[in-house]
Amino acid sequence: MALLALTALTLAGCLPPAYEAEPASVYQWQRRQDDIQRRETERVRLCAIMNKDTDRYERDCTRPGDPVR
Repeated sequence: MALLALTALTLAGCLPPAYEAEPASVYQWQRRQDDIQRRETERVRLCAIMNKDTDRYERDCTRPGDPVR
């Protein structure tokens, strides 16, 4: 039983944190917003060249509220 508990605790340490800490400074907020914008721009670029009939397109390129095709 102790081995099972030790294994669970060890594996839990490998998981990413359950939350992302809020930025504390204006510089951190701006860096966060720039990162969000960069990821969205890259997502839109990749979706523009992706085959529209694939499951991956449905999963990665559609957002709630998009018109139904």
